[in-house]
Amino acid sequence: MRIIIDQNLCCGSAKCIEICPENAISLVDGKAVLDEAKCDLDGICIPACPKGAIDYEDDYAGVGCGFYREG
Repeated sequence: MRIIIDQNLCCGSAKCIEICPENAISLVDGKAVLDEAKCDLDGICIPACPKGAIDYEDDYAGVGCGFYREG
């Protein structure tokens, strides 16, 4: 299982960076980038993204941190 960030949807709001307790996300050229080595897969960043750019890979989509995101 892994978390992915869709660079086409990312708006660079940094909400995901603010909420990540592992400091696993940074902005590179105005887009969020995940350091998978630091990520603990808790999914807290998923509902924080205002554009829905963050999710688990397809097999686990919609299950992060107890939140269900339609769409």
